[in-house]
Amino acid sequence: MRKKFNNTNQKLTPIQIGDCRWTTGFWANKFKTCEENMVPYMEKLLCGDTGHALNNFKIAAGLKKGTHKGMFWHDGDFYKWIEAAVYVYAQNGDKKLLKKIDQYIEIIGKAQMEDGYLQTQIQLRPEVDRYENRKYHEMYNTGHLLITACVHYQVTGKKNFLDIAVKHADLLHTIFYPETKQYGRFGFNQTQIMGLVELFRITKDKKYLHLAERFINNRGKYEVVHHDTTKGYPIGDMVQERVALRDASEAAGHAVLALYYYAGAADVYSETGERKLLQALDRLWESVTQKKMYVTGAVGQTHYGASSNRDKIEEGFIDDFMMPNMTAYNETCANICNAMFSYRMLGIKGEAKYVDIMELVLLNSALSGIDIKGKNYFYANPLRMIHNSRVYKAHENDTESPVREPYLECFCCPPNLVRTIAKSSKWAYSLSENGLAVNLYGANKLKTKLSDGSDIQLVQKTEYPWDGDISITLKKCKSTAFDILFRIPDWATGATISVNGEKIKGIIKAGTFKKIKKTWKAGDTIRLSLPMNITLVEGHPRIEEVRNQVAVKRGPVVYCIESPDLPNDTSILDVYLSESEEMSVSYKEKFLGGVAVINSNLLLRKDKKKGLYRTLEKPTWESFPTQLVPYFAWSNRGMAEMTVFMPIVWED
Repeated sequence: MRKKFNNTNQKLTPIQIGDCRWTTGFWANKFKTCEENMVPYMEKLLCGDTGHALNNFKIAAGLKKGTHKGMFWHDGDFYKWIEAAVYVYAQNGDKKLLKKIDQYIEIIGKAQMEDGYLQTQIQLRPEVDRYENRKYHEMYNTGHLLITACVHYQVTGKKNFLDIAVKHADLLHTIFYPETKQYGRFGFNQTQIMGLVELFRITKDKKYLHLAERFINNRGKYEVVHHDTTKGYPIGDMVQERVALRDASEAAGHAVLALYYYAGAADVYSETGERKLLQALDRLWESVTQKKMYVTGAVGQTHYGASSNRDKIEEGFIDDFMMPNMTAYNETCANICNAMFSYRMLGIKGEAKYVDIMELVLLNSALSGIDIKGKNYFYANPLRMIHNSRVYKAHENDTESPVREPYLECFCCPPNLVRTIAKSSKWAYSLSENGLAVNLYGANKLKTKLSDGSDIQLVQKTEYPWDGDISITLKKCKSTAFDILFRIPDWATGATISVNGEKIKGIIKAGTFKKIKKTWKAGDTIRLSLPMNITLVEGHPRIEEVRNQVAVKRGPVVYCIESPDLPNDTSILDVYLSESEEMSVSYKEKFLGGVAVINSNLLLRKDKKKGLYRTLEKPTWESFPTQLVPYFAWSNRGMAEMTVFMPIVWED
């Protein structure tokens, strides 16, 4: 049973889960890996003694003896895995998978307390009271419970998980909707806002939307000092409570907490239409993407630092334009949340710039979080890795590593990434008021209904992102005129579009949607040609860490140089790029899961001098042929040095 929502506060609305399916090429291969490797492998981790997440629910349900293991937010990790599995089921219809999911839901239901409370990290700690301290991440787990239950209901029509979610949300409303100082600052790591809005959209019960608003209204309302419920965790900007959201102009604090918060606020706006809320979201989106985001779409510049108000920050945003490469944290979850925030802003404003960010993240700083086999993970995603430059694993549960790990004690990122890959086809298209927007390119089949209920079916063929030629053929559509909006990426200057072999007239501007309105018919074919030029990208002059350095980009894909492609005993810090050097592209089907590499000559400085500082002299260079690989595919050939940015040599 599937429900659709149409809203005057949105220019574009989502298609239904499962309406679009990748068929061949890049995203089809990623989904296949997700289906065959990522989801089953993660299930073994979380349902065994390694991840212990299912064991926690079994113990809370009285089905097993033991103690809670894993982080306080481990329930949420398990919910995200279930969400990923549901997306896979929506594509393949595997009844065995659905049966297994429902068995897990049954265990979760048995673990739930009579009044609706469900948090194994508290239930299995008799010394801790429910909602005693926000550091236990109860709101985070709640949000993912509600989101996953809603997705399960939308795909299957079953209410077994939804009933658990409703019971839990009703308890949440009873405790947190009243104005109380005790709980006023409790809404921390606020996935519950997104979850409550999703629950409202399904049940139409406005109390869930009002509670979501209450959590937003409470931020920045109370004095920022330690309180009984805040001890043991940083306060202030770290958790976005120093400034009320409607007054905020700078993204601050823990990047995941911030972006989940902004995404939830965007969901609330889409239902309420509150202008001041949208104005704040516009400012915050600009702050994130224009002042604090890496060339890969990654966010969260530091592991440890301070906000502009000098509050302690972990895993988050620091000063504008402060963008270190080697120590960049860029948590996989934060990168994904950046795309989630932009996806919601796309719905609200209908502008192509939001999809540009979504695609940048998906093809770079999200996919870098998992290896090509789908079984090893990065938590942090730096733009430069140097051997022996840092002592990794120096701290307990340290999340930084020079290689991807088969299991992370802090397991929030892997299921977040897997659920994103599993649902990526849902982001490929959106519904407009009288038509369809094509957001992401990749070979697929779409079978959905337009906003007026009419059927539309089409087939997209392409080798994107390795090739910019895209063909879309309509298989079924209504007989009256409607719009098709084609995203022209911000890098695609010179793009062309033809319909049935005839080139369309008018301006096709990069960074916008090109709308074509006509009376379409089955058999109509639209061809897009997006120039896939290799470009050198420099940073803003205020980004001190990349002055006189460039990154290499082709279309939406950012490239890097890895030590396996360097001469022996050469560090990536020895490598320079000449602005005059020609570059070419070749597709390697058997290399790194099938990628397009960039072939070029790079430079090594021959006259190396010793000493921390040296008198400046004109250098001499040695050229060597090599290849650059997509950033997302680095660290798949053993431990390696890597850099995205390289110093550039300008020829006379």
